[in-house]
Amino acid sequence: MPEFLELLTPDEGISRLQQHIEFVEFRSENIRTEKGLNRVIARNINSDEDIPAFTRSTVDGFAVKSKDTFGASDVLPAFFEVAGEIQMGKPANLQINKGQACLIHTGGMLPVGADAVVMVENTQYSNSKEIEVYKAVPAGENVILKGEDVTIGDVVVRKGTKVRASEIGALMALGITEIEVYDLPKVGILSTGDEIIPPHKKPDLGQIRDINSYSLGVIVEKFGGIPKCYPIIQDDKSKLLNSLRQAHDENDLVIVTAGSSASVRDLTADAINELGTPGVLVHGINVRPGKPTILAFANGKPIIGLPGNPVSAFVIAHLLLRRIMPKMRGELRTIETQTMKGKVTINISSAAGREDWMPVRLLEEENNGLKLVEPIFYKSNLIFSLIDAIGLARIAPEVTGLEANSEVEILLI
Repeated sequence: MPEFLELLTPDEGISRLQQHIEFVEFRSENIRTEKGLNRVIARNINSDEDIPAFTRSTVDGFAVKSKDTFGASDVLPAFFEVAGEIQMGKPANLQINKGQACLIHTGGMLPVGADAVVMVENTQYSNSKEIEVYKAVPAGENVILKGEDVTIGDVVVRKGTKVRASEIGALMALGITEIEVYDLPKVGILSTGDEIIPPHKKPDLGQIRDINSYSLGVIVEKFGGIPKCYPIIQDDKSKLLNSLRQAHDENDLVIVTAGSSASVRDLTADAINELGTPGVLVHGINVRPGKPTILAFANGKPIIGLPGNPVSAFVIAHLLLRRIMPKMRGELRTIETQTMKGKVTINISSAAGREDWMPVRLLEEENNGLKLVEPIFYKSNLIFSLIDAIGLARIAPEVTGLEANSEVEILLI
């Protein structure tokens, strides 16, 4: 099979795969709300209460009729009879009449007749039953109205929302202690190659330990999936196909990393096509590293074929999974992976028409408020070259490189 007959950009390749992921059916489960951090809501959650449930004060002060404060100032204060004090955590069983005020604390229920609160620092007792008010307040000042935050029937958390601390707090405010969330996607990881051995074994000459299964497993977890690593597969089509079928049956997404044999990428593509339709969608992406990447979809599940070289697999997995995994998790509104801007210290060359991603390390110095970064020149088999990397600098396909002191966007890893 001739390789790379049609090289797509990373965006084009991911878009082609995501068109199929849109129709994947997601499983869901009910969990306790406090365990929901980073999970994705499976159905709209509506409020059956008003929040707040009563009109309350946002400050310590005195509840008053706002019109009774008009004209009050430092030189001409308004005088109010103190009618009592609102007890925290209890209904306000007081009524404010003209010329009266009631001592109230932050969060206290506004008494009947009051429509504003004067901050305590703008008042002063003239005697034990009377205060002077030195500042006028309009209606609604220092007050939160009943239902101002949420009213009964409002959608408070929408389907497809990734749960953060703020959502957990809001749901607890409504007494919603259990939520329905999508299951975390299961991701099968297959590492292939006659020369690959498990990490606990000592390699003979010509052998190397399996790196990809473990680095990819961590990346899957980082983007919200559950990885499952399978035994190493020799460069044999029948063995590869059997392992692919098992992983395809047991998982929601399959990632297979090719060995170094010249024909192994053809074996992988052929095996994927035998799993079901439509099969391989993309075979080759115009990016470095990661050109031999395969994107496929078979019988309702996506499959990704990555280069066997550890650095290439690491880099391209970040670029793909940060975009694909949110879709697999059921997210409808994806918050982009964190990036930063920096300046490169030296020239970096690149081929026009190809998107390059270069690992960079962070330096202590800054230039006009931007952190300085220097490229890490690597060979794709040398995984330790990534130890010092803080991220991947993108070199756009329309340029032929970056000059020293150029500004660059960095995908943090």
